[in-house]
Amino acid sequence: MSDAMTATADERFAAYNANIAASEKNPALSPETGKTMDKVTLFRFGAGFLVFGLLWMSGLGIVSSVLLTKHLQSLFGADVEGLIGTINACTALASLVSNLLFGTLSDRSRSKWGRRTPFILLGAVLGGVTLFLTGMMSNPVLITIVYCLCMFGLNSMIAPLVAMISDRIPMNVRGTMSAFFGAGQTCGAPIGTLIGSAFILTPFPGFVLAGVLMFLGGVVAVAIVPKESSADFLPKDEGKVTDVLKSFVPPKFSTAHDFYKAFAGRLCMLLSYQMITVYQLLIFQKYVGLDDVAAGAAMATMSVIIMIVSLGGSIVAGPISDFIGRRKLPVVAASVLFAVGMAMPWIMPTTVGMFLYAGIAGLGYGIYSSVDQALNVDVLPNKEEAGKDLGILNMATTLGQMLGPVLMSVITMTLGYAAAFPISIVFALLGCVFIMMIKGVK
Repeated sequence: MSDAMTATADERFAAYNANIAASEKNPALSPETGKTMDKVTLFRFGAGFLVFGLLWMSGLGIVSSVLLTKHLQSLFGADVEGLIGTINACTALASLVSNLLFGTLSDRSRSKWGRRTPFILLGAVLGGVTLFLTGMMSNPVLITIVYCLCMFGLNSMIAPLVAMISDRIPMNVRGTMSAFFGAGQTCGAPIGTLIGSAFILTPFPGFVLAGVLMFLGGVVAVAIVPKESSADFLPKDEGKVTDVLKSFVPPKFSTAHDFYKAFAGRLCMLLSYQMITVYQLLIFQKYVGLDDVAAGAAMATMSVIIMIVSLGGSIVAGPISDFIGRRKLPVVAASVLFAVGMAMPWIMPTTVGMFLYAGIAGLGYGIYSSVDQALNVDVLPNKEEAGKDLGILNMATTLGQMLGPVLMSVITMTLGYAAAFPISIVFALLGCVFIMMIKGVK
């Protein structure tokens, strides 16, 4: 028998605390093992994060960027801006709740399969099935409910998997691991749009493929990353309702200033990003003036551009952040670059303007996504509550997903599409201000 199997629960808990303490003193050591991580293990983590982000974001992008809008137009006519805003607000609210819920529950889990793994697999099933069913509903209330359930499944995967960066990854390579995670998502979004554009006239197989990709995201990630250690030795509380409720309480602002500045910075950036992303098809139709076929072709081209530049930015930025030992500088530079790209379609309301947006803003967002997750891990006030606290930080993403489409729908119906771009730029730059205010991270 191995030492791990014969050791008592108290001995394993003491070793667990010793490993965390060692990793806090030496950034090259893993919090999980207290040892340096070999290249094969690092590669498996990186590949798992990359594939996860690529698959779930591709699946969701097929629906959120293209097919959901087309599905609603086929049911209720061309003018669906208000309905899209309402649906996205509801689903983002579901994400808001589920991110915190599953992050906290995975912190409290004492499963022999680990704290995070069971939630990831559960989320894969729920997310995949409900994403497919979103395209099978014809009632707007049912569409909204099923899409909300999909967000519960998705966040049951995301919150625990992101917490693994804090649980298991050495501090000196978190930027690189964050880059793999960000690269998967930033490439998955345009790939999803590209695939969705191919199914714009035949949505059913597109919804099937979307559900399959979402499901595979969680399953393949768990298969690739090293097996998570059992958590059955960790102390359990008495399970009182008050104890459970207390576990959901956010960190005190007085002791977590940087945590909330990072939250505000991410919220502003994601709000800016979501304003345009969710409305891509409508922007091409109503702002640029293209028909369905031309809009689909333009979105496909734009997706390829975003995929290439985002991948390049993600791959380079994370390792550079680790090498220079800085997180804020790449995040701020990426936000400024994103704002510059956002100005292109404002100045040129043409397909060329949108392609320039794709190239410049896509590069900025790729850099941002690759480093921002590492920044968030670095500002955590309590490593033992990483799932909950990262869930709170990820709520900034879901708030952006909720408020972005709502704000965009109000802007387009009152001021027109042209006004959306300068407003989006303001939010991106405001995010820079909050990130620069962080003091505990370089």
